[in-house]
Parts: sequence; C-alpha cells; structure tokens
Amino acid sequence: MNYYLIAGERSGDLHGGNLIKAIRQHDPKARFRAWGGEQMEEAGAVLVRHYRSMAFMGFLEVVQNLGTIRKNLRDCQEDLLKTRPDVLILIDYAGFNLRMARFANKHGIRVFYYISPKVWAWNQKRALKIKAVVDQLFVIFPFEVDFFKKYDYRVDFVGNPLMDAIGGFQPDPDFRKKNALSDKPVIALLPGSRHQEVSMMLPMMMAVIPHFPNHQFVVSGVSNLPQALYQEMMQRFPTTPIVVDDAYNLLSIADAALVTSGTATLETALLNVPEVVCYKMSWVSYQVASRLVAVPFISLVNLILEREAVKELKQYQLTIENLVEELTRILPGGSEYERQLADYEELRKKVGGPGASDRAGELMVKYLRTKGIN
Repeated sequence: MNYYLIAGERSGDLHGGNLIKAIRQHDPKARFRAWGGEQMEEAGAVLVRHYRSMAFMGFLEVVQNLGTIRKNLRDCQEDLLKTRPDVLILIDYAGFNLRMARFANKHGIRVFYYISPKVWAWNQKRALKIKAVVDQLFVIFPFEVDFFKKYDYRVDFVGNPLMDAIGGFQPDPDFRKKNALSDKPVIALLPGSRHQEVSMMLPMMMAVIPHFPNHQFVVSGVSNLPQALYQEMMQRFPTTPIVVDDAYNLLSIADAALVTSGTATLETALLNVPEVVCYKMSWVSYQVASRLVAVPFISLVNLILEREAVKELKQYQLTIENLVEELTRILPGGSEYERQLADYEELRKKVGGPGASDRAGELMVKYLRTKGIN
C-alpha cells in the first residue's frame, strides 16, 4: 500500500520514522512519501519537503509567514492528488495538518491522525472537526481517550512513542571525551528546535551561567537550524560547548536542565533529569494564547501528572532571578531535587512502556486491509 505522511517539526519526524519502520513490519511492500525530515527519509520515505520550511510558532510568527504556509499547503495538496495514496497519515502539527485532513477527506483519501492535535488544551470543540474529517485517531496520552468520548469519538490509545526512542537509547561512555567536555557537573540547555524558540530562549538561559561557576553549561543544538544562529545567540558566552543532534547523550550526563516547553520537557523527565520549563513568545502571541488556553499547565509532564511537578516559568515569570532560584532548587542537594525525581517515577508509570509505534503501525495496516485495500 502507499502511505503519505506529514510531520511539521523535529519530534514529528522522529515519531514518523519509527512509525514507518513499524508499518513495514506489517506491510513489507509498503511505499512511503513524506513531508518531514531525516528520520523519515532514513526509514525509507521519499522526502518531498523538509520540516525546516514549515516550523513556525506563535500567532504573530504564523501571520508573518502566511505566504510561505499557504504555498506549502498548495504544494502539498497538489502532490497528494498527484500521487493518490491509500492513506494520509498526519503527525501532530495541527494548524497545517487539520487543513490537509479536510482536503484529503473532501477528495476521498482516507485520513489517519497519529499524535492528536492538542484540542484539549484550547478551543476544545475542534474535536468535532477532527471527528468529521479523520477516519481514525491514534492518541498517545491516556486522558485523551476520555476527552474524545465526550464527543462520541472512539479513538485508539497506543501509548507514547517517546518510550520507543528512549527505550532504545544507550548512553555513549565516551560522550564527554568526544565533545571535549570537562569533568565538572553539567547543566543542559535545551532552547528548542525552531528558529524563533532559540532566538527567544537561548540568551535568557545562558544569562544564568555566571551564577553557577562550579558547573559546566552545554547547549543542545539541532542541525536543521543554521549554526550561525547559535553563535549569534551565544555572543556573551562564546566558549560554551554546543552538542548537535545528541540531546539524549547530553541529558544522560546532566545534573539538571533548562528546557523550552514542548516534547523535550517530557523527554528530559523520562530520562530522569530535573528540569525547569521555560517559555516565552512575542507579546501579541502571548496575549492571544493566554485567552484561548484551557489547561492549567504548558508542559507535558505537569499535564500528565495533573499538578506542577516541574516548575514552569512563563513569559513575565521568565527572569534571570527566577531561573537561578529554581535551578538551585533542583540541583543535587537542592530542596526540590528528590521530590522531582519521585514525581518522575509516577510519570513513567502513567506514560507506560515502549511499543507505541508498533501498535500504531499494526492497527493502521489492519484498518486499511479490513476496508478491502490490498
């Protein structure tokens, strides 16, 4: 069968790559075409466009890039009709993918959605729109099953695909040596994987460096962003090491981390690293978001545990003084260190074990075949 996948950011590309491998186990003759990145391409998909041209965050940033977004939509729609896959598989990335879901549904192409848009976070009635245009939804958080039940929508809970990536991770014992790191305790800085995130977050994160002279700060970078961007943001501390595309190994040696809100907050917790969650956007975007968000937390860790297990410093709370105070609390010996690690134990139980990718892939092939597609 022919599968067409769309992921608009780095984490979606990771999960898309694992999903492709899982589908191939149940459909050896499967062919894949994708909008994504290196992970999906390495798994065997023909890459149509890289997600680096699609990753925009915040209301203002989306408005400023409407021309690019509209062109991407037109190009994707044209390619979808040209190739007519057996199924369109959408991975998170709600703004773009929900439009593609409507388009595919209108043209008689089956739609599967893997990793639901976070409609439970804001504008919850969008669940009805998803139900109208998505043939089957595969969710990764247990609470999503009950949420969609309210809209009479049966969804498949497959578990969290992060557990597949983390379960297969083996720390590199030579990581420090390969990256010329000292023996000092490490504090990891994870400023995000989008241009806007790194520009906004990295200078603020690095401003705490002088307050922790006994620690070595290391930046987690990504190869899909220009390295000149990091150099520009790191001008005050140009000798700070940067590790590219190796966040798991960095976290494996870290005592604590400052993390931009997103998938990385959950990854950091599942790797058992105490963290402070950071988030800031443009004033316009924040004003819009603050009026729409329907959940009390921004980090996945706190949403899953339904309490503030990790400190969230948002917008005006994100100051150097607050970062220093909260980071001090979660370092070994700090007042919040043991408590946060204990909360992580509960988190792992709620998230569940590995196997999400395989469960999702098996179900997708099964659903396609029961509809008479060979």
